[in-house]
Amino acid sequence: MSSHAQPVSDAVATPSRADAPAAGRNVRSLGGLLPFLRPYRTRIVLAVVFLVMAALSTLVFPVAMKSLIDQGFVVADPGTRVMALREHFFALFGVGAALGLFSALRFYMVTWLGERVTADLRNAVYAHVVTQSPEFFESTQTGEVLSRLTTDTTLVQTVVGSSLSMGLRNAVLGIGAMAMLIITNPYVMTQVLGILVIVVLPSLYFGRRVRKLSRASQDRVADSSAIAAEVLNAIPVVQSYTQEAREAKRFDVSTENAFATAVKRTRMRAFLVAFIITATFGALLWGLYQGTQAVERGNITAGHLGQTVVYVIILVSSVAVLSEVYGDLLRAAGATERLMELLNLNSPITSPPRPVPLAATRGGSAVALRDVTFRYPSRPQFATMSHFDLQVAPGETVALVGPSGAGKSTVFQLLLRFYDVAAGEVTLDGVPVRNVALHALRERIGIVPQDSVIFSADAMENIRYGRRSASDAEVIAAATAAFAHDFISALPEGYQTFLGERGVRLSGGQRQRISIARAILKNPPLLLLDEATSALDAESERMVQAALESAMKDRTTLVIAHRLATVQRADRIVVMEAGEIVETGTHAQLVASGGLYARLAALQFDR
Repeated sequence: MSSHAQPVSDAVATPSRADAPAAGRNVRSLGGLLPFLRPYRTRIVLAVVFLVMAALSTLVFPVAMKSLIDQGFVVADPGTRVMALREHFFALFGVGAALGLFSALRFYMVTWLGERVTADLRNAVYAHVVTQSPEFFESTQTGEVLSRLTTDTTLVQTVVGSSLSMGLRNAVLGIGAMAMLIITNPYVMTQVLGILVIVVLPSLYFGRRVRKLSRASQDRVADSSAIAAEVLNAIPVVQSYTQEAREAKRFDVSTENAFATAVKRTRMRAFLVAFIITATFGALLWGLYQGTQAVERGNITAGHLGQTVVYVIILVSSVAVLSEVYGDLLRAAGATERLMELLNLNSPITSPPRPVPLAATRGGSAVALRDVTFRYPSRPQFATMSHFDLQVAPGETVALVGPSGAGKSTVFQLLLRFYDVAAGEVTLDGVPVRNVALHALRERIGIVPQDSVIFSADAMENIRYGRRSASDAEVIAAATAAFAHDFISALPEGYQTFLGERGVRLSGGQRQRISIARAILKNPPLLLLDEATSALDAESERMVQAALESAMKDRTTLVIAHRLATVQRADRIVVMEAGEIVETGTHAQLVASGGLYARLAALQFDR
């Protein structure tokens, strides 16, 4: 187990709501989606073309209707009038058919774009998050990240695949209707425009309030997701301590907070919608009143009035829809901010621009920690290691023992370069780990953690995780070496048996042997064993210990153990306390010296 588990409360700063920039939190935040839209420029252009054509088809409809009213009924002869009406109705049908065709094409294009861009965004965020160093995961809850990957990307999908298209379509319709009104009835339109300006200005103010509440609402939902992820991953502990009611209450409080924030957002947005619709309908009625007065005076025809009414309706409905779309854009802007925060994170642990290659090794890797001083980022005031020195020769088996908190697991984390040292140097085969590409470095190292990780897959794929190119025969050989073959073969479907989430269908010892088989399959020159047999019973421990001893041949092995019986045959035992080496030697030498190791051994063996 890690000797230095870091409390989340002391963790380093992360992309949380408190860290988001105070300025610029508005619709401009959607600009972060541009890199994901650029690869689909052709489809975007086609979508815009279909959108404009659908809008133009709508704008042509009032003209065709005016022609029907003013010309279809003018002809005195009944037969000629029927033919004229038929021609006008066919023209109207043509307009409707064009509108249906272009609307369908627009819908398909924008929906495809929404799905594609959302998938790309979700993949990019996930791929970026999994490259972050443990420093990030010390201070960010898994549920928070999952909320951004699901809830926030869904909001973005709504905008790209629906709201943005509706907004552009209604913007074109509104501008087109306004232009036609200015051309056909400038007097009425001047007054309508004045009313619309009065509508827009307050809408901008309330829109900012809606955006802030949208961001807060998304944060509260993320809090609920974080609680659920934490509790569901520890459900046996929750139930064994009969804390179901408490955890349900904690989740209930979190969801109620999310609901209260959502109600505030909805109330503000509802007020915004009511204000816009009421004001725009006032503009509509004023336009109608002026139009009817113009017809009474003989200034315009009935068809002209009908055309004006339809254009005013189009304009008013466009403004109403745009107000709804604006609210969606504000919510998506908050979601985009949160996603961009993750994408803009820079991990402190990265491969060097010009990595030094590691030479091929036979018989294991050489390991050295020279004058190392290290502080965890979450506890910078406390030195976990100070002037620490350790050299391990190729092929040597070294055991690290000592009380909890001595820094044993920190040695492993520094070798894997999960963190960088503050001073000193960590080398593998004579090359500083800072100068080695992360992939090349970690390919040289195999690890068997105390808490075995089993993925939601079958036994074959769980072991093959150690080396994806391994054949089935190589997987079975590794399982046999780890004494896992017999129990795997006894499973209902053998190696193809699904092991359940986190391996819930297996015992602790079986999970550990799967983990050991995975490391054996990887066949690395450096093997790190962190309490690798801690979950095994006495009989299984003897079998796995024999398998590990076989696997440790021709490679360097570092073993962390609290159970000293498992390290008595190590080439060298290093005793650590408070981040320092206090003793070193063989089991017999250390017992004879009467130091810390002898006291620990007495506690375990003299019972």
